[in-house]
Amino acid sequence: MTAPEGGISAPGLDDQGLPLVVDQVALARLYGEPLFAMPSDLYIPPDALEVFLETFEGPLDLLLYLIRKQNFNILDIPLADVTRQYLAYVDQIRKRNLELASEYLLMAAMLIEIKSRMLLPPKKVEGADEAEDPRAELVRRLIEYERMKLAAAGLDQLPVLGRDFMRVEVHSEPSPNVRHPEVTLDDLRLAWLDILQRAKLHTHHTISREELSVREHMSIVLRTLQGKRFVEFEHLFDVTRGAPVMVVTFIAMLELGKERLIEITQAEAFAPIYVRLAYEPS
Repeated sequence: MTAPEGGISAPGLDDQGLPLVVDQVALARLYGEPLFAMPSDLYIPPDALEVFLETFEGPLDLLLYLIRKQNFNILDIPLADVTRQYLAYVDQIRKRNLELASEYLLMAAMLIEIKSRMLLPPKKVEGADEAEDPRAELVRRLIEYERMKLAAAGLDQLPVLGRDFMRVEVHSEPSPNVRHPEVTLDDLRLAWLDILQRAKLHTHHTISREELSVREHMSIVLRTLQGKRFVEFEHLFDVTRGAPVMVVTFIAMLELGKERLIEITQAEAFAPIYVRLAYEPS
């Protein structure tokens, strides 16, 4: 399709006749613009994509792999075969990443040194019956590394939070357990003084002699509380009979509380004091 006269493109097309709107034909977006054809000057670095079929965590891991793969005895390593295979792998790494191959090259030099020492006459150690094996230190490091690798594999097989299982959290509302504040002696004293103040309003000048029994008033208090859930503290006193009777009643209540026959409680601090019969909860 050619552009109209005057150099103005047709609606929806650019100078090359390609659509300006991205649709299903576009390959990608480049800086926000649709890309309909592969650029001719596109450069892809040679190491942009690498596939490693076998990866190792270090030189010892590679050596252990070569030994176990060919069922070599780790206490009698054939260094010639292992070194040749090791150097072939290192040569492949060196072509791709020289920095990564530096650590492997150090182990390769150690293997060559051990092999050269094995070609020399054995060197005896003082106090030992047999000559020192140049491979002994390498074998010790390989055995120690294999133990740590197996231990790490065993730990990796253990269940891991977030990978193998999830923690279950259940929020339960605790059952309400109402705890009444304890009634102290000061609370009883203040309540008692308040009752005495009220009793003064009903005082008279009649003089009489009356024998009062604490046990009898204990029974009166128990009968008053019988069949009732709570009785207010001040309702247990008969203010019309004067202070002596109230004193004996108060002593009777103290005796009942001491013998745990009654309970004295209040709903909250500074609230009215209530009395009830004591009982053992089922």
